[in-house]
Amino acid sequence: MEALLEHFITQSVAYSLLAVMLVAFLESLALVGLILPGTVMMAGLGALIGSGQVDFYQAWGAGIIGCLLGDWISFWLGRRFKGPLHRWSFMKKNKALLDKTEHALHRHSMFTILIGRFVGPTRPLVPMVAGMLDLPLAKFIVPNIIGCLFWPPLYFMPGILAGAAIDIPADMQSSSFKWLLLGVALLIWVAAWLCWRWWRSGKSGTDSLTSFLPRGRLHWLAPAMLVVAIGSFVALQMHPLMPIYLKILWKVLTGQH
Repeated sequence: MEALLEHFITQSVAYSLLAVMLVAFLESLALVGLILPGTVMMAGLGALIGSGQVDFYQAWGAGIIGCLLGDWISFWLGRRFKGPLHRWSFMKKNKALLDKTEHALHRHSMFTILIGRFVGPTRPLVPMVAGMLDLPLAKFIVPNIIGCLFWPPLYFMPGILAGAAIDIPADMQSSSFKWLLLGVALLIWVAAWLCWRWWRSGKSGTDSLTSFLPRGRLHWLAPAMLVVAIGSFVALQMHPLMPIYLKILWKVLTGQH
């Protein structure tokens, strides 16, 4: 799959957009998205956007089309084959995740469809399960369209940020700045993940990391890491290369690259 996408991307802009649509489609398609490294692929495509090889708005449009096609086909498959799907051995092996998704759809269908689009394990399941539950199309389509509008740029963004950094001229001694960007990005990601675990610690069960990150430790670790991440981000704004980086990023996001 990755070799095929690389071939497409090196041929023309049209093939690059087709690759974006294909990745978004497969990442959204029922069950296929569970085994496809779509997040990594979307970030890779985002790097092409950040380096100016693909237009941001064209890629966004292609991603929306792929999302919608994948979700709507998944919804139809769930409605059409709900009986066989319930009996399928793969579904029985993932019964816990399936039951959790069904429960969330029963309680908060529109919220679950919208948020499920941004959560890896549930993204390729929610539309199919919604179809299996015979959810009315009117309840499915509105949050689904909203989610598909905002999902592509969010998943492109890590690659876009990296691609824009690559475009900083090497003769400006930018290597240290690029490493600094990476370090701050990792700090922000870790802080966000710890805050998420802290928020979820009182609502979910235990997992393999609970013994290392119990709720009591998260009470101080998550806020402390958040303060460090915010401080690092603010300090980064003072770097002399930051205005150049922001100018490159602005050109990418406004289609001027």
